[in-house]
Amino acid sequence: MEERKIRELIERVRVGQLPRRSFVKRMVALGLSAPMASMMLMHEGIAQSQASIPYKPTKRGGGGPLKIIYWQAAVHLNPHYAGGTKDQDASRIFYEPLAGWDSEGNLVPQLAVEIPSRQNGGVAADGKSVTWKLKRGVTWHDGKPFTADDVVFTAAYAADPAAAMVTVGIYKDIRVEKIDSHTVKVSYPKAVPFWAEALVGSTGAILPKHVFEPFMGAKSRENPANTKPVGTGPYKIVDFKPGDTLRAEAYAGYHVPNQPFFDTLEIKGGGDATSAARAVLQTGEYDLAWNLAVEDDILKRLEAAGKGKMAFYTGSDIEFVALNVTDPWNEVDGERASAKSKHPAFTDKAVRNAMSLLIDRNGIQEVIYGRGAVATANFLNNPPRFRSPNTKYEFNIDKANQVLDAAGWKRGADGIRAKGNVKLKFVYQTSVNGPRQKCQAIIKDACNKAGIELELKSVVAAVYFGGDAANPDTYQKFWADIEMYTTTMTQPDPQTFMEQFTSGEIAQKANKWASRNLVRWTSPEYDATFKAAQVEFDPVKRAAMFIKMNDLVVNDGHVIPLFARPRPYGILNKLVPTLSAWDSATWAVGYWYREA
Repeated sequence: MEERKIRELIERVRVGQLPRRSFVKRMVALGLSAPMASMMLMHEGIAQSQASIPYKPTKRGGGGPLKIIYWQAAVHLNPHYAGGTKDQDASRIFYEPLAGWDSEGNLVPQLAVEIPSRQNGGVAADGKSVTWKLKRGVTWHDGKPFTADDVVFTAAYAADPAAAMVTVGIYKDIRVEKIDSHTVKVSYPKAVPFWAEALVGSTGAILPKHVFEPFMGAKSRENPANTKPVGTGPYKIVDFKPGDTLRAEAYAGYHVPNQPFFDTLEIKGGGDATSAARAVLQTGEYDLAWNLAVEDDILKRLEAAGKGKMAFYTGSDIEFVALNVTDPWNEVDGERASAKSKHPAFTDKAVRNAMSLLIDRNGIQEVIYGRGAVATANFLNNPPRFRSPNTKYEFNIDKANQVLDAAGWKRGADGIRAKGNVKLKFVYQTSVNGPRQKCQAIIKDACNKAGIELELKSVVAAVYFGGDAANPDTYQKFWADIEMYTTTMTQPDPQTFMEQFTSGEIAQKANKWASRNLVRWTSPEYDATFKAAQVEFDPVKRAAMFIKMNDLVVNDGHVIPLFARPRPYGILNKLVPTLSAWDSATWAVGYWYREA
């Protein structure tokens, strides 16, 4: 359908001649995803109907315990320090944003009364500001009222560079002001097509000013509330053992009627993914198991017990291999993996190309992950409108050898290739997880056949994803040559997701390694394209910009996508969770219930 016709349909939706749902169906028929069609309307400032989340219980409580098992354990409960998914999810139980993202990519009000639009006056015609109306009658878990002051404070708290929050990039250039006790206005330095970033979703959790204000800036990590949250969510903290267990109880003053259904909530962390899968699918000891990165054959055998089932939620999460841009073994100005350094081997594009050729993505998908993986050459895979048609992957050991021969990397007496005093001998790290160790082994075997030696390193997930600035083994520090992990896309627009490769997000000592560019890859062209996309209102042109960003990072070779990862959950029979691949697993945990 030509762009002019699409514009006509959008205008018909704007004036009420065409139902929003009908527009979405027409776009889906053209090959767009439902979330992308919804985003097109949101970019136009057209209000969505308030998304309805199914919920049957007619009273608060009475549901007994809700037990969730994570094979990675949360280490803190401050959502703006949460660089890892486990910490984001645990924090979201207690803290809420103004709105969250449902499974169809719709915005759902949480601490807001409604989603801003041009029709209701929330989105300014010039695209430079958004006004949010806040729910009244909401209280923090200590009984204090939630007001606009908390929203204004949260934005300032996250924007403070001295605090080194992972969300600083979202808040540093915006202004949030109080209009009245329950209205705030978010202003942007330029007109923006995607405004649902600040104060929304996994990066938008609102904090209580009276609890966090005494610990602003450099003192922020000293706040006892980092492990003893005071939120507005459906559950309040009972006990938290970092790296182990979280226990909470229903908050009697929760602002949503008849929620939560469960009286208590427990998240057990640690162990491994297979044990977590068994605890739900085979023994029924837990209600839900998170992120079951387990071989699909094992999952199918466990499902046969009849206690629970697997559910896969498609978003744009991606498992990938990162080849360090920097030198992780030598210090520059007292810092390993300094952005001022260059990796001695991976500066050679031939080595990076060879590494990509030595990864059997199809084999990894078919033999290990099955339903839980889709082999891909793209870092950005969904919504489909943003998926690049320009990339491809290939597994070819012979070709990898030819590439290295041509680049002058010669095999030594030990069989390992070298050029000058640089050997192709690398430390390859990831978290402790059965499928990941098998993936490492497959890649190591292929590399051996090409004269590249890999030393495999597996770090306990609680440490690897822990964000401890004092620990040398975190994935944020990246003090290895190669590392592998999954990064999640927590909204159906790729702006925040693709920000992680901008030069302003380099993780380094100065920001306590809390920023999001862990690979330390940068490109002036990428930065310029990202900046342009932030102010491009034409959805077709904007999608093309994100495709270009994907191609720039993938084709340079420091980032090697392996497979897109539908989010895999093990769910006990009769549990009815509200899950989404575009937000945290616990984004709507108040809506969870158990069928009789």
